[in-house]
Amino acid sequence: MTRVTQIPPLPPRGPQGHKGLFGRVLVVGGSSDMIGAPLLASTAALRMGAGIVQIAVPKAILSACLTVTPELVGLGLASKIPAEAIEKANAMVLGPGMGQSARAKQWVAQLIRVPKPLLIDADALNILAAGKRWPAAFKANAVLTPHPGEMKRLIGLLGKQTVPTDEQGRIELAAGVASAWKVVIVLKGERTVVSDGDRFFVNTTGDSSLSKGGSGDLLSGMLGCLLGQKMERFEAACLAVHIHGRAGELAGKKLGRRSVLSRDVIDSLPAAIAELGG
Repeated sequence: MTRVTQIPPLPPRGPQGHKGLFGRVLVVGGSSDMIGAPLLASTAALRMGAGIVQIAVPKAILSACLTVTPELVGLGLASKIPAEAIEKANAMVLGPGMGQSARAKQWVAQLIRVPKPLLIDADALNILAAGKRWPAAFKANAVLTPHPGEMKRLIGLLGKQTVPTDEQGRIELAAGVASAWKVVIVLKGERTVVSDGDRFFVNTTGDSSLSKGGSGDLLSGMLGCLLGQKMERFEAACLAVHIHGRAGELAGKKLGRRSVLSRDVIDSLPAAIAELGG
């Protein structure tokens, strides 16, 4: 297995480009008591550079989301995700604030069958973990972004029970799961580990400025943006976790690590991106 240390370059962005050239991302999630999660993911995807972000949430909360970020394209969901929205998307983000209702399970069953880039996080991971085995119908080009608790539930499908806390153990676990399911794993935490089974990357940015609710949702949206701009999955994940961590550091320097909110990290994304020449 090869250790990767170099940060991948940002996707190209010519000065004459228009929104249709920079990816259309579909973010699916949300529930009556979790409005913020899909909103933060969607807003982060826009700030990261996506041309169009469509937020697909239950109809009852859609207007609240669009009031906060009017640049989003809204889609109110009753049950199934419309085929047209899936077809138009260059990449999809599934899970933020979704809960584990029957409707949420239907969304998971829909999107894992689509052979497109798909970021899976939060309750979408928990829904997958609740099955008896990894779905045979899984066709998505997926990146999974579990924190250790979500990872522990997921690896139950492989007959494992423990998520190591040491770095080498985390690397080996992430690589093993990625190889078994043909996905990219982003095992979050201090020194987040990214692996596709053949390569691994250990992130060195970030601090306790990111230790607030919503931080993981930002990463989901950022990574969804890069996938929507046709970055290869492993490289997109490495770049996203680096920028996410650096934006957290910059927000902490400005506001103090105790006081940073996830929306402040979004505001620090331009400075973190600029450090990489973006």
